[in-house]
Amino acid sequence: MSKITFLGAGSTVFAKNVLGDCMMTASLQGFELALFDINLERLKDSENMLNNLKLSSGSTCVVKAYTDRKEALRGAKYVVNAIQVGGYDPCTITDFEIPKKYGLRQTIADTLGIGGIFRNLRTIPVMLDFAKDIQEVCPDAWFLNYTNPMAVLTNAMTTYGGVKTVGLCHSVQTCMPSLFKALEMETEGIQTKIAGINHMAWLLEAKKDGVDLYPEIKRRAREKQKEQHKDMVRYEMMFRFGYYVTESSEHNAEYHPYFIKRNYPELIERFNIPLDEYPRRCIRQIERWSTMREELVNNKNLEHVRSHEYASFMFEAMETNVPFKIGGNVMNTGLITNLPKEACVEVPCLVDSSGITPTYVGDLPPQLAALNRTNINTQLLTLEAAITGKKEHIYHAALLDPHTAAELSIDDIVAMCDDLIEAHGDWLPKFV
Repeated sequence: MSKITFLGAGSTVFAKNVLGDCMMTASLQGFELALFDINLERLKDSENMLNNLKLSSGSTCVVKAYTDRKEALRGAKYVVNAIQVGGYDPCTITDFEIPKKYGLRQTIADTLGIGGIFRNLRTIPVMLDFAKDIQEVCPDAWFLNYTNPMAVLTNAMTTYGGVKTVGLCHSVQTCMPSLFKALEMETEGIQTKIAGINHMAWLLEAKKDGVDLYPEIKRRAREKQKEQHKDMVRYEMMFRFGYYVTESSEHNAEYHPYFIKRNYPELIERFNIPLDEYPRRCIRQIERWSTMREELVNNKNLEHVRSHEYASFMFEAMETNVPFKIGGNVMNTGLITNLPKEACVEVPCLVDSSGITPTYVGDLPPQLAALNRTNINTQLLTLEAAITGKKEHIYHAALLDPHTAAELSIDDIVAMCDDLIEAHGDWLPKFV
């Protein structure tokens, strides 16, 4: 029996989307859906939810929960990763509150910035443990990483884990549709080209019948920018650098040194930047779970419509050899020629029975490559810190982070890192 293993299966809503999609896919019938999570209560919830969905959908997939990770992985053909190490309490709280004491504010803190650095440092060792198990019990499996920080974790699994890995993010899928909807433009028949790095890939082309739509996009965006809306940072970046970026304004506000500034507090209101947004989302999600749990876990008539998540479509393409195109995060094997080869990049990829084949992009416009490199610097030094265990590279990563470096002195950045290392305690490996 072929097997799809889901690590972090206690993410019940996401497990419903990904594995529910698999249940709806003809070529995946009869697969075992293997669930693993360290939270046994949430693991049981997801098992119950998926069994309810199996009954209501008539799927022939087999749902099985495991308390032994290696057994969950044994013989897997595909592995989906959706873990979060340290959770909201204590680790996300730590990532926000300690920098705040130094006057450094964040919005999401799950990809770059000081919060992204420390999320990486506590997650990479866990992921490399996964890699050891995969090498032992399912060495040919494809590893689909949905966990942030996407670029660094995907890089770690490929470069140091030796696992066939692709990183998957929603931002490429939703980029053009959400932009066009906001600007009241038709999405039918639009041809796009998107490439860069995760959360900072660029809508390089948007055409219909060979006509460049960027002049109209910018015209409408300038009209919209006269009033406050939720995407003001991305529009501003487009006006200044020429291209629209894939990930949301709340994310991009903290990837650059221009928007969250103590000496210019008026920018927060001007660009409608939601400081401390991720903790708010976490709290809302925790509060809503009791209601959602009843709807999902104890619902014998649970329904599911196949979502836009890439995973089931990728599995289907590999099983049937009918090609499917994705935006995937992979190592830069000459794909984007003016970004470092050590970097993980986000490019169009073709999926079929031979696996995942990334496509060549060439040079990005120089200003876009330059913006990407500012983030890649911190990504690569964070990975260096995780692999070498050297504290100095944590400092280097933070000192080169665009937002952190724009706000704090060298001494404060180093002191803040030391405070974060101490506060994380056993959530981090020991650094020297």
